[in-house]
Amino acid sequence: MSATAPLILEPMYPRKVVDEALRLHAQGWTDRQVANAVGVSIWTVRHWRTGRRRHPTTKAGRTTYCPPCSGAEIDKEAYAYLLGLYLGDGHIVHCRKGVFLLCIFCTAVYPDLIEECRTAMGRVFPVSPGLRTKEGVGMVIVRASSKHWPCIFPQHGPGQKHSRPIILQPWQAEIVQETPQPLIRGLFHSDGCRVANKVRRKVAGDWKHYAYPRYFFSNTSQDIHDILGSALDLVGAEWKLNWKKPSKEGYRDPGVLSVAKRDSVALLDTFIGPKS
Repeated sequence: MSATAPLILEPMYPRKVVDEALRLHAQGWTDRQVANAVGVSIWTVRHWRTGRRRHPTTKAGRTTYCPPCSGAEIDKEAYAYLLGLYLGDGHIVHCRKGVFLLCIFCTAVYPDLIEECRTAMGRVFPVSPGLRTKEGVGMVIVRASSKHWPCIFPQHGPGQKHSRPIILQPWQAEIVQETPQPLIRGLFHSDGCRVANKVRRKVAGDWKHYAYPRYFFSNTSQDIHDILGSALDLVGAEWKLNWKKPSKEGYRDPGVLSVAKRDSVALLDTFIGPKS
């Protein structure tokens, strides 16, 4: 008897259709909405979403989602924003079997920012971000797992960010050069704030009270401050960075980057504004 040739199943739908369906689902679309948008049945969408699709090329095809690995297209605005969140309050954990968990730590009192983080994560990579609430600390962790998070954020490494160099790769720097505003927004949404700086002055014998809005960003990494400063230069916003001297124990207090000039604050207000 002649040997039987191995059976190779061809995918029913092009990979780009599957990718688009998973991306839409990661953004919060229902199975029915996704099915109508990409032109497949609702059962097919559920099949892809729950991971029951067992085509021989599925595992290899997963790499096609990763821009650094395959040169796939990336949503630049979503990536720049998520990069800002990751640099400010993000962390990648190595789980098992080569799977990594991306965690973005958000303050629980800002539900709109939490949802924006989830949306950006799904637009960057076809995942379904989950939420974990840390009771008693007012924190919500937006997280999703993938084998490719270290590819998407090559700044991942052992130890805290301020203890190692944080340098953007050329492809990341190109994205920031094209879309600096989302990066700035992500950094201020993570480790920054917008406050009213109140002062009191004596004018013609009377005390007058004034309030000046300012933006502040605090982080212990000089490299991350440099990344933010370069992005602010790109949009034409004036800024100032102050570092406190190290303590006797060698601990260095966080550096504080401030944007206080009226025109620069007004510029940032056009794409950042107060947190909500």
